[in-house]
Amino acid sequence: MATRRNPRFKECRRLGVNVCGHPKALDRSQSPAFKKTKKTSDYGLHLIEKQKVKAYYGILEKQLRRYFEQAAKSKEMTGVALLVALETRLDNLVYRLGFASSIRMARQMVSHKHILVDGKCVNIPSFAVKVGSTISLTENAKKSEQFKKTFLSDSKARIEYLEREDDNFKGKLTRLPQRTEIPVEINDQMVVEYYSK
Repeated sequence: MATRRNPRFKECRRLGVNVCGHPKALDRSQSPAFKKTKKTSDYGLHLIEKQKVKAYYGILEKQLRRYFEQAAKSKEMTGVALLVALETRLDNLVYRLGFASSIRMARQMVSHKHILVDGKCVNIPSFAVKVGSTISLTENAKKSEQFKKTFLSDSKARIEYLEREDDNFKGKLTRLPQRTEIPVEINDQMVVEYYSK
């Protein structure tokens, strides 16, 4: 299974946003060594927005293109449909619910069969979670102090379309997210324009 293995902090500085969620990711971004001296072209701006999507959700170019093609067929606005589809991926929801401290950790938890969806083990990170589905840890994973500590100490802001049960180590996708609720700094219209050229 192909995964993104590029340096996270370096990517955050290049894109100008904290895509990995680490509190120290942008600490060195204001250093003179990392200041941009050249003006970014129009194509470059579109490319950066597309790269942000890949970085936020930990996906590769081929996967993103496939999601875009599906979103283009949707009745919703293409950019919004794209982000909603990515936001409801299993690995992303595991991260959003606080089971994992990063999207990479969430992907690994899913791949290593630590996550249940409606009581069934799912080990496909790109699995599309349906509204009303419950995501929880397996019985063995509940015994892991690391997983329990990560879930209970999660400091991320609560998300409107997700419901957490701290006592039972589970969460639920209550509805599809609105664009304004998705916690990513992306100009989705520029992503659509990039792929429409």
